[in-house]
Amino acid sequence: MASPVFSSILPAKTTTTRLPISSSSSSSPRISPHNNNNSFLSLVSQSTRPLRSSKLIFPRASATTSIEVERETTTKSASKSLPFRVGHGFDLHRLEPGYPLIIGGINIPHDRGCEAHSDGDVLLHCVVDAILGALGLPDIGQIFPDSDPKWKGAASSVFVKEAVRLMHEAGYEIGNIDATLILQRPKLSPHKENIRANLSELLGADPSVVNLKAKTHEKVDSLGENRSIAAHTVVLLMRK
Repeated sequence: MASPVFSSILPAKTTTTRLPISSSSSSSPRISPHNNNNSFLSLVSQSTRPLRSSKLIFPRASATTSIEVERETTTKSASKSLPFRVGHGFDLHRLEPGYPLIIGGINIPHDRGCEAHSDGDVLLHCVVDAILGALGLPDIGQIFPDSDPKWKGAASSVFVKEAVRLMHEAGYEIGNIDATLILQRPKLSPHKENIRANLSELLGADPSVVNLKAKTHEKVDSLGENRSIAAHTVVLLMRK
């Protein structure tokens, strides 16, 4: 006696149609051509339908490929007009007697300054590189090469203005900028606000989005021995 659970699932009556099978040794059953049973024709008709519908799989593979290509093209196009861009800049100059020490466009009293082709303003050079990097452009050394006599002794403010011009042409403006100066001497605390104000003016940015920090190098290597000065800058550009 069948279980009540299975009784509710199984049909009340099952009709089985037996088809003549050849006594051939082949493992595949052969259907007798003399059987004209309508259920046999229906069975054959139904068994061929999945074969026809399975052909629909092939065009779908082509459609998927075209979607993936379109998605890839869209991604590449979107990357050209990002709403935000981030750039990092780094610069280092050797300090030597007989040169002025100019940081952020401000002349800082010191017994030595940066030896460079231009005025050696390590902060402005670093800021320019950060902006150019955010725009995906070559670095300051390629755009303003020290092999060009035109830039001999040039004020680094010229480089900043050119970087800002390129930034505006690309449709961006300064979101915020964070800079760190690394030098053992002199102490920059008395000059930080003047440097920040001048940098803000050169960039055409509100002073509230320009941050400046100064660190010593704990008397380690050339920076800590007052033989060089370095700067790091990170800039965020926003689409106008």
